[in-house]
Amino acid sequence: MPTGTCWCGCGTEVGLGSFFSQGHDKIAEAALLAARYDNSVARLIAHHGFGPENGVREAAVEKGYWEACPEASCNYLGAPASIRVHRKKMQH
Repeated sequence: MPTGTCWCGCGTEVGLGSFFSQGHDKIAEAALLAARYDNSVARLIAHHGFGPENGVREAAVEKGYWEACPEASCNYLGAPASIRVHRKKMQH
C-alpha cells in the first residue's frame, strides 16, 4: 500500500495513492538490481526461474500484460503501446 513516502528510500513525500516520486521507480529498480542481483539482469531473470528455455517475454503475454504482434510471420512481443509502435514501424 502507498504510504505517502517515496518507496525508493529518498524520503520524499508523494501524493495519495503513489508509491514513488516522479522517476524514482526507475531509481528503485536500478538500486534493487545493484543490491540483490549484482547489476545483472540475467541474474534477476534466472532468480525468478526464467532463461533461454523459459522465456520471461512469454510469461508476460500469458499473464495478460503483454501481447504478441498479430502479424503471423512476426515474433515481436510487448506491451500494447509497444505493439502499436512496432506495427507502425514495420508497416504491418
